[in-house]
Amino acid sequence: MDQRNVTRRRFMRDSAIAAAGVAAGLGAVAGQNAKAAPKKAVDTSKILNYNPDMEYRRQGSTNLMVSAVCLGGHSRSNQEDRTEIMSRCIDAGINYTDACTRGEVIRDAKALKGRRDKMYLSLSHCGNEIRSSNFRTAKKLLEVLDGLLQESKQEYTDLWRVTCFEPGGRHSFNTASELVKALETAKKQGKARFIGFSTHDRRWTKFMIEYFPQIDCVCFPFTTMSKKAPTDSVFESLKKEDVGSFGIKPFAAGSLFRGDSEENNKRARLAIRYILNTNTVIPIPGMNRIEHVDNVVKAVKERRQFDLKETADLEKANKQAWASLPPNYQWLKKWEYV
Repeated sequence: MDQRNVTRRRFMRDSAIAAAGVAAGLGAVAGQNAKAAPKKAVDTSKILNYNPDMEYRRQGSTNLMVSAVCLGGHSRSNQEDRTEIMSRCIDAGINYTDACTRGEVIRDAKALKGRRDKMYLSLSHCGNEIRSSNFRTAKKLLEVLDGLLQESKQEYTDLWRVTCFEPGGRHSFNTASELVKALETAKKQGKARFIGFSTHDRRWTKFMIEYFPQIDCVCFPFTTMSKKAPTDSVFESLKKEDVGSFGIKPFAAGSLFRGDSEENNKRARLAIRYILNTNTVIPIPGMNRIEHVDNVVKAVKERRQFDLKETADLEKANKQAWASLPPNYQWLKKWEYV
């Protein structure tokens, strides 16, 4: 590892932490302990699409202040519905959207036409990245990025987060090195402002952010059953290396929900509150309707601590979710400790 990169990252981290708090807006006030020392005020004029009713969190050494809940890419909405959902997100102060398939990227780029300056756009082309053996060189990955930017009519992406292997198949060190080479090149060329990856493998996540200081952000699963591991936690590495993090599958691939819409909304809010109160990861749930946006925004405004009834309700929901996980999502159980 290049010691100069490590030193530079830690210098940037320490300087940024001294210059700004980790949260701003309504949630920053709601989440403080009454006896805690007040955090230094954040310059909200520098927060993209700032809304005083939304909470914002610093995403590692990127120094981006990102809304406490973001818009995930997976949804069943068509282009018209997605554009309306994007509009509602923008109105609520949500400033980050994630897309990890070619179709999702093109759809979100269209939904953001004329207002690209309101949202950070993160993208990936999961089918043509290193999960496929045909795309495990820096040259091939950069070709995929160029094609994706061209098809979506984007000059750049705010975060290129390459989709990596799922549990049971960690990449070789050579592949990891090719990945980082591609990411660094895209950043130097101005095609990606920030760089990272997503993965379903906890141990590989920890290795990558500790070995490669070039990584800015990571995406990994975090559900209502997840918690910080008592030892050797990913969150310790994230903090040490000042890497931002996004949580996928906050609703356990939909297994958290039942038939009743009112109960589902309640469970979704419990999930968002739990995740925001547990760690620094920012949840990026998929949302199919504008009502879903309104519901998660409501969760951000609610208190973080649960009362006894809410604790019991979440425990019940968790048991039902775990029992009903489909076969292709059983791997989520490996993310109980992060």
